[in-house]
Amino acid sequence: MPLLSILVLALMIGAMVDIIMRDESQVKHLPKLVWVLLVVLLPLIGAILWFLLGREYGEGGIPLPKMRRREPRTNAPAPAAPQAPPADNRTTEQQMADLDREIEEWKLREEIAKRKRDETSD
Repeated sequence: MPLLSILVLALMIGAMVDIIMRDESQVKHLPKLVWVLLVVLLPLIGAILWFLLGREYGEGGIPLPKMRRREPRTNAPAPAAPQAPPADNRTTEQQMADLDREIEEWKLREEIAKRKRDETSD
């Protein structure tokens, strides 16, 4: 029995603090003074009624952005469809030949750079 009394007292105190701290615009159905009297005279029923019916829950707590349907833009142009890169008309053999030439060119450049280093080190 003492545990039940402690829980009712804690619920009553919590309801009283909530009623007193809450703005008048967030109190529903009855004025704040009437809610205070109800919770004092009928602690268990008054506190339960306060938390179920008397307070506004939408404005308290962490503010979350409200989700709303996005209106379609009527004057904005529709986004362009993604375009593929320009097609390479060369055959695979031609592309391989180009790569072979690039490799050969890099080898020649390395050979020239190596010879220049050898000449300057003498």
